[in-house]
Amino acid sequence: MVRWGFTVDLERCVGCMGCVIACKAENGTPPSIHWMKVVEQEEGEFPYAKRTFTPLRCNHCSDPACAKACPTGAIVKRPDGIVVIDQDVCIGTMACMSACPYYVPYRWDGEEGYYGDEKVPYEVEKYSQFKKGTAQKCHFCYHRIDEGRPPACVEACPADALNYGDLEDPESRVNELLRQKKHIRPREELGTNPGLFYLTGKGGGTVGGGK
Repeated sequence: MVRWGFTVDLERCVGCMGCVIACKAENGTPPSIHWMKVVEQEEGEFPYAKRTFTPLRCNHCSDPACAKACPTGAIVKRPDGIVVIDQDVCIGTMACMSACPYYVPYRWDGEEGYYGDEKVPYEVEKYSQFKKGTAQKCHFCYHRIDEGRPPACVEACPADALNYGDLEDPESRVNELLRQKKHIRPREELGTNPGLFYLTGKGGGTVGGGK
């Protein structure tokens, strides 16, 4: 059984925001909704100061706390591990926001477009998929995955910092990277079994994943 996962190489990310822009362009998310974002942090002091960049997105957990908390069953995990929100079932309780240990879901209450009240045709088309008062989050570009294409953020990354693949396949690109580099998973101790791995340096680890 396939389980899609994601790796972020913290040594390769240069903070270009290409992934953020690609996600926005592909999914047409409204101004306040960021399914992909990059956090910037300064470390050290002059003359040895440096900046580090950490891309953040939904972890598509194997045991998603958001799905457990949803009172309507709007959040479901597909057989391939991708966690999605059914806009037609979500009623906007935002129990998922409270339950998610990664602060991933957003609530969209409707708003102006990027150019005020006058929305360009692209915005009119894209915003129609979002229901006012519902939860929003990354869906792993499953429409692209189902066509055999990579997520938009992965395709756009110029530094090869983002990769994806089948965690259940030992020969997949993500498992190759996990063998080559040290890695961590965000708040793994909580038992959510996140499908996102941060690569932190050289020195292999075990093949990750799990169901």
